Amino acid sequence: MSESRGGEDLVDPTAQSEAEIAFEGALRPRSLAEFVGQRKVRGQLQLLLDAAAIQDRTPDHILLAGPPGLGKTTLAMIVAQETGRPLRMTSGPAIQHAGDLAAVLSALVPGEVLFVDEIHRMARTAEEMLYLAMEDFRIDIMVGKGAGATSIPLDLSPFTLVGATTRSGLLPNPLRDRFGFTAHLEFYETEELIEVLRRAAALLGVPIGEEALLEIASRSRGTPRIANRLLRRVRDFALVDGGGASVEAVRAALDLYDVDELGLDRLDRAVMTVLLKRFDGGPVGLNTLAVSVGEEADTIESVVEPFLVRIGLISRTPRGRVATRAGWAHFGLSRGQDALFGDDL
Repeated sequence: MSESRGGEDLVDPTAQSEAEIAFEGALRPRSLAEFVGQRKVRGQLQLLLDAAAIQDRTPDHILLAGPPGLGKTTLAMIVAQETGRPLRMTSGPAIQHAGDLAAVLSALVPGEVLFVDEIHRMARTAEEMLYLAMEDFRIDIMVGKGAGATSIPLDLSPFTLVGATTRSGLLPNPLRDRFGFTAHLEFYETEELIEVLRRAAALLGVPIGEEALLEIASRSRGTPRIANRLLRRVRDFALVDGGGASVEAVRAALDLYDVDELGLDRLDRAVMTVLLKRFDGGPVGLNTLAVSVGEEADTIESVVEPFLVRIGLISRTPRGRVATRAGWAHFGLSRGQDALFGDDL
């Protein structure tokens, strides 16, 4: 992530400091009953875990797919908690060689839950080793090189793999097919986010009214992680200001951190500014947008664009990104109008 973004990282679900991770960890639900939202996924997971318990076996492998911040890591922890099994956590980028994966798998104890975040970013050689491990609970270790190389089979303890991905389309079909259950997590409705915030406020000891909770929820981009982070900033603002977490305090705090009424942050507005002002609404290519705002193309594509498309401010076409009527209206402009947005760029 670019360091130039400043306060707008507040609503970037991929930007986490150690303090934020600890903060979110304190708010994580410990069971499916405590988990807010994703009702269908919770019901499916509960059935899968209950069936495994009745048959006294390890649960099937689970793939959790969806945008960042919706609770994939929390659900992996809950799977381990509900089954009474230990949890081992790693990530796809940390597994760049087959030997890395072999070391992790060979150290698992019977029934352990292995959580691999961003599993689509594993090395291809490790993915191929994982096929056999998931299916037959064994791996083949190659010893030696060239014509004298020998394959030695190594039996593994039965385990449950929980994989999380924000880009399920990048997973090869052979790997995807080996998961017994795939859960697709959806963005949260405002009412669900209010429930998330109400629970978090109670745990943090923040007295806050329903109208203030609604104000935060409506600016949280349908994402619990962002909602909790905004609540934290509101708590800080109310503490310093001394006036409590009123609706006015919420609006003042979020305005201070450049989060508008739709949840747009500074980078979102910078992208929209370029699209509307410099390119008269588009179409504009992804790389051109990224260069114009001084950000990585991957950040625009994975963090900014999905949100702007989901709320209807831009659309994707074969020729590039195009501003919609709602996009023009949100900024009070019409096509061809050269108005200033401020110093966002």
